[in-house]
Amino acid sequence: MKSCTFFGHRDTPEDVRGKLYTVLDELITKENVNIFYVGYQGAFDKMVWQTLRLLKIDHPHINYYLVLTYPSYAADEFPEEERTVFPGILENVPKKFTIDRRNRWMVNNSDYAVCYVKYDFSCSYKYMSLAEKKKKTVINLAGVLL
Repeated sequence: MKSCTFFGHRDTPEDVRGKLYTVLDELITKENVNIFYVGYQGAFDKMVWQTLRLLKIDHPHINYYLVLTYPSYAADEFPEEERTVFPGILENVPKKFTIDRRNRWMVNNSDYAVCYVKYDFSCSYKYMSLAEKKKKTVINLAGVLL
C-alpha cells in the first residue's frame, strides 16, 4: 500500500482543480497509491477532499482520511460517512503545536506529497520541504516558487 498527503495554501485558486484531479488519478492508476491523508485548514484541503470523493466513484478501493488535530472535531464538523483519523501522538500535545505535529505525522506516514506551494515563506512550503528532505515524492502543482 502506498499513501499520499497534501499541503497547500488556504487561498489556492479554483483553476488548480483539474490539474489536481489528473495528478491524483495518475497516482492511483499508475503508482498504486490507495491511501490519502488530508487536512482541513483551507481551500486546497477542501479541493483535495472533494476531488478524492469524485475519484472514489471510479476507484472504490482507495481510502482517504481527514487527519484531525483535535479528537472533538470529528463529531460536529464532518458528516458521519467521512473517515477521520486522530494520530495518537497528538493526545498530549499543547494546542498551539498540534497542527505542526499533525503535518509531520502526515509526512512521516506518506510516500507522496501533492502540494500547491507558490511561496517559500509559507507554512505549506515548510512541510513540502520536510517531505523532500525525507525523500518523499513531491509534486508541486504550483510549479515555480515565488
